[in-house]
Amino acid sequence: MRRKDREMDREFALNIIDQSSYGVVSMIDRGAPFGVPLSIVRSGDNLYFHSAKSGRKVAALAENKSVCVTFVGKVKIPELYTQEELKAIADDKTQPDLLGSNVFTTEFESAIVDGKVYIVTDSSEKLQALRLICEKYTPDKMDYFDAAVNSGIEVTDLYRIEIETITGKRKKFDAGGVEMKWGRSEDLELDETRILNAVKAARKEKQYDHTEVWDLIEVE
Repeated sequence: MRRKDREMDREFALNIIDQSSYGVVSMIDRGAPFGVPLSIVRSGDNLYFHSAKSGRKVAALAENKSVCVTFVGKVKIPELYTQEELKAIADDKTQPDLLGSNVFTTEFESAIVDGKVYIVTDSSEKLQALRLICEKYTPDKMDYFDAAVNSGIEVTDLYRIEIETITGKRKKFDAGGVEMKWGRSEDLELDETRILNAVKAARKEKQYDHTEVWDLIEVE
């Protein structure tokens, strides 16, 4: 990941998957990229989704099992400044990047999975995967799950994506309007060692000029 300062840990990424309404599964179809938004549930290091037994997606996955899945969590436009402050920032020629980084931007959460996809052939795994999907998306209708499964399971295929790599990313501002970088939580106070490590990492990645690095020290 290029922006290491916005990289989050595995637990964060897994939580984004669990909270997301859908994930976009990207694959290769006859040499061209093809992506489909799907209802996805996670169980451990596996992702599951259901499908009809034929179609473009089914044909593509039969040819190439490598997939990339993207999940998006909360997205919002930050409102950090008053109109008067915005005008002052725009007039201040010493802060040319502030409008772009703090105003014309979004706060976001995302997770990306790379893995291999397999059709589920074991009947008990297939039933359990369907149950997990329904518990995630229709938890208040589970009294009728057995009836639905009995009528639809024979015309439904289940796929399992085995997670090989997973990354999480976030851009978020704290209550004071400062971006929370390097995995910082709202109430976390960084000690001197962690500050120095963050600065060293920033310099090594060459992602900050000297002003931004010192801003990091002063903020933390």
